[in-house]
Amino acid sequence: MRIGELSTRTGVSIRSLRYYEQCGLLTSTRTAGAQRLYADDAVDRVRLLRRLFDGGLSSETIATLLPCVDTPSGDITVQALDVMRRERERIDAQISALLATREHLDALMVGAADHLARQRDDTLAATA
Repeated sequence: MRIGELSTRTGVSIRSLRYYEQCGLLTSTRTAGAQRLYADDAVDRVRLLRRLFDGGLSSETIATLLPCVDTPSGDITVQALDVMRRERERIDAQISALLATREHLDALMVGAADHLARQRDDTLAATA
């Protein structure tokens, strides 16, 4: 499939697909006219890449993990597992920070709602 079709099927921009290829995360062949052609499994590959990017992993980190996906071996698995553990710890820290932020927002929302209720009550009392 051509790059436009891969973009349509995955919802990933053509620019991003070119970037993935530049980083070695995605491969294509070329037609005689130098147009990129992707195998059908590129759709799954791009979806995996999106999940990893959406999780906050960098292209360098993803490049470290992909050999474990493509051709698992003992050495690659040990290296990839170390990277995955570090990334999981980083994500856990982000989750903790987000949960704390959500709690603060909840408290602010309660305070704001109480303030609005008092304003409404004061307005009603003044007009009565």
